Amino acid sequence: MTETDLATMKRIGAPTVSPDGKLIAYQLRETDLEGNKGKLDLYLVPTQGGEPIKIASKADKNEHSPAFSRDGKFLYYISNESGSDQVWRVSTTGNIAIQISEFKADVAGFKLSNTGAKIAVWGDIAKECATFGCDEDGNRAERGPGTGREYDAEDGFVRHWSSWETPGNYSRVFTFDIGADGKVSGAGMPMDRGITGDAPTKPFGGGEEISWTPSDRGLIFTARKADRDEPKSTNTDLYIADVVGTEETVNFTAENPATDTTPVPSPDGKWLAYAAMERATYEADRLVLQLLDMQAQERPETIALTKDWDRSVGSIAWAPDSKSLIVTAQDTLDHPAYRVTLDGKVTRLTKSGNIGDVVPLPDGGMIYTKNSLQAPSDLYRMDAKGKETQLTNVNADALAEIGKVNVQRFEFAGANGDRVWGHITKPESAKASGAKLPVLFVVHGGPQGSFGDSWSFRWNPKVMASQGYAVVSIDFHGSTGYGQKFTDSINQDWGGKPLEDLKLGLAAAAKLDGQIDTGNACALGASYGGYMMNWIAGNWPDGFKCLVNHAGIFDLRSFAFSTEELWFDQWDHGGTWWDRPDAEKWNPINHIDKWKTPTLFIHGEKDFRIPYVHSIMPFTYAQEKGIPSKLLIFPDENHWVLKPQNSIQWHQSVFNWVGSYLKAK
Repeated sequence: MTETDLATMKRIGAPTVSPDGKLIAYQLRETDLEGNKGKLDLYLVPTQGGEPIKIASKADKNEHSPAFSRDGKFLYYISNESGSDQVWRVSTTGNIAIQISEFKADVAGFKLSNTGAKIAVWGDIAKECATFGCDEDGNRAERGPGTGREYDAEDGFVRHWSSWETPGNYSRVFTFDIGADGKVSGAGMPMDRGITGDAPTKPFGGGEEISWTPSDRGLIFTARKADRDEPKSTNTDLYIADVVGTEETVNFTAENPATDTTPVPSPDGKWLAYAAMERATYEADRLVLQLLDMQAQERPETIALTKDWDRSVGSIAWAPDSKSLIVTAQDTLDHPAYRVTLDGKVTRLTKSGNIGDVVPLPDGGMIYTKNSLQAPSDLYRMDAKGKETQLTNVNADALAEIGKVNVQRFEFAGANGDRVWGHITKPESAKASGAKLPVLFVVHGGPQGSFGDSWSFRWNPKVMASQGYAVVSIDFHGSTGYGQKFTDSINQDWGGKPLEDLKLGLAAAAKLDGQIDTGNACALGASYGGYMMNWIAGNWPDGFKCLVNHAGIFDLRSFAFSTEELWFDQWDHGGTWWDRPDAEKWNPINHIDKWKTPTLFIHGEKDFRIPYVHSIMPFTYAQEKGIPSKLLIFPDENHWVLKPQNSIQWHQSVFNWVGSYLKAK
């Protein structure tokens, strides 16, 4: 498997199912390598299996985000065919497409009402704009007459993730009627009456944060207030807006200062399910499934349905009979689907792999996407008895030409004697040869994350192993999927228990598999994993022949004053820089006098989570000290490398670097 194989594999999107449960629509991204971009098309496939059929697709346009009409006769979607992203509709049989919206602004997403008589759309709109798009974008930071951007305390974020903020312009939701001709009509009604902020939330919120009430009279959505406290707050709230009245929108989770998100009303209209965290300013707190009685005469208390289940809910979907919910959650290197009954009983439904985009079916089954370390996502159906059937195989041709890898999970006693898990991934063909394999020791980011049994188009153990390496990964203290106490344990201990786990885990892997040569190893990591590369360089300097550091934190003091989401740094390290206890204890810059390991530094210029100077600074030091080092900067990438040609260059640079130290000349 080559880096080009990885960059050009097809990527399937979230499925939507027709009301009768017989047909699935999904988007598929194919890679235009020469154009350095993706191409999105729509497909239909029967839920019982069959050959997928392309629908409504134009060769040089993108079609995505499909949704069925209530009667199943039409498929709504977003297309850029008219020159901007607008909502379209196509017959599922006649393939006759019409454009149903002509807004001044691009449509980022939409959601049809339950009756199909209304539609909610969202996109970036000036706060003072009364409809969906005005001539001015409302950005008050660009006051002119020059090119300067001006911010003050009330603006909150100055920059976020990969872009400079535009105070006065927000992600906003509007509702419109759909006329007899099938087209959007009227000036629309804003849902953020009395609110200034982003709905859906930025930078990653989407349709999962927006739902119609069963009566179609109201819209429930997740919003994040934009104010001076926003960079230090993880507080998102659930709001309900009347789509036919003009009164202010109501915040019904105001009493919770932490995250509330993912509102999903039950089909029978009785319950509202959503997920909520308990601790403010902690983005990796446990998300507990909540229930609210929507038919109660007075405001009822919220039921914390999974309060006794030590897992964090990732997604929520109601069974058609409203008697249970299907949720997903990380669990020991997997990301399964679970059924949760209204009395709080949790039952695991799927086995290994990474489950997502679950759609329950009328017959008691469900449709979902699944991927693993072996292959990217495809669509699957599970029937009411638990039998799983694969419905698509979008990368069949590519995977048929790629050698398989052997994946082995293992456990060991880590820091404090706690049980810690890891993976060993190596070429299946290497087993017969018995030859020693050099090791790539990969460290995940987050740090509250996991290198579980899932596919990645960025950090992919299969493509690394295919170069002739054994890839070892460890879910150290702080990782997710092992209970909240284990996740919390990295707090104010970034260089302590995690480093101990990494040392013990690499030794445990060597003991388990005599084929891997831990004496001939390089370590690689991004984000917190990149921080750990800097920490390893000063605190485990004899451990590896080389390091690869992507977007790693070099100086915690600098990071505390330059990152955008301040809540992350302040929670994980115990407050502001000037108030936290022993601020310099886990700072990599304090140990550079022991550095000697050759290092490749990589960064994106548009990375505002960890600004690119955190690669410039250690590269400068390494160069000054004569430590072999290289620097790779992508001017058009953020915290991640997303463009196909950049991904190929990233992999080639990494493979050339580690190969020069681990493979015979």
